[in-house]
Amino acid sequence: MSTDDTTTAPVTAVLGLGAMGLPMATRLAGAFPARAFDVFEERRTLAAAAGATPAATPAEAADGADVVVIAVRDQDQLESCLFGGGPVEKGAAGVLREGAVVVVTSTVGVDGVQAVATRLAERGVRLVDAPVSGGAVRAGTGDLLIMVGADDTALEAARPILDRLASTLHIVGPRTGDGQIMKTVNQLLCGIHTAAAAESLALARALGIDLDRAVDVLGQGAAASFMLADRGPRMVQQYQAAEDGTGGPELRSRLDIIRKDMNIVVSLAKKAGVATSVAAAADQLYQLAMSQGLGAQDDSALVTLLSPRTAG
Repeated sequence: MSTDDTTTAPVTAVLGLGAMGLPMATRLAGAFPARAFDVFEERRTLAAAAGATPAATPAEAADGADVVVIAVRDQDQLESCLFGGGPVEKGAAGVLREGAVVVVTSTVGVDGVQAVATRLAERGVRLVDAPVSGGAVRAGTGDLLIMVGADDTALEAARPILDRLASTLHIVGPRTGDGQIMKTVNQLLCGIHTAAAAESLALARALGIDLDRAVDVLGQGAAASFMLADRGPRMVQQYQAAEDGTGGPELRSRLDIIRKDMNIVVSLAKKAGVATSVAAAADQLYQLAMSQGLGAQDDSALVTLLSPRTAG
């Protein structure tokens, strides 16, 4: 299939237009006939402005689609989009033709994606397990890391879509769930690195170091990481907002999402019999943030838990 000729390009539906889903829909609409669904009308309006055709239900978006890309928060939302339930009355699975492919980009865990794959297979629909990493900005430019678990037939059908979204595409294995396993390992590091960045900046602040300078210095040495470079400036904004009442950073990655992912990490590690004590400690820090009502905030808000409101 050609990504330049929309008469032969796969008809695509994107279900879920959150922080990752909307930029992915925007990216896909630039190359394919694309439809887009979200439970919130304002998100559908944004997708329409980007060139996608808005749909009021997952079924409307998926009717006649070759590939359905799902970018939702958790297992419950995944099942709702496909099979109905909750705020969604008409799930996509009921209208998908035999041979269609569902691409799950969400982090839902091995058991969750395998359960969905089994139900779809009963309808003759294939599933590509394809969780993503890279953030919203990279999603909009086709610069994502995508970790895939799928058989060759499903992968071939979804390949034009995956290639449009990814700069780095890794076929982890042929099994549904292989992508989720790799993403879980990825999130272990991401969750720890974010927590470590928060602790480092909280310490720097408590000791009277300028935080902008701290982020700059740390980013140029052995302590550098993607999460520090991405979250660090937003953590500085979190402190500034707490001190002077200015607006905090743009919401780009909800704290309850990384908490959900770290819960998957700890659960899978326990099942595998692997000690992940550092990940467990980070998980508890995110749980503390959740208990303080920070779940809907950007995950950079984690830093505000770790030192007094005013620097020492």
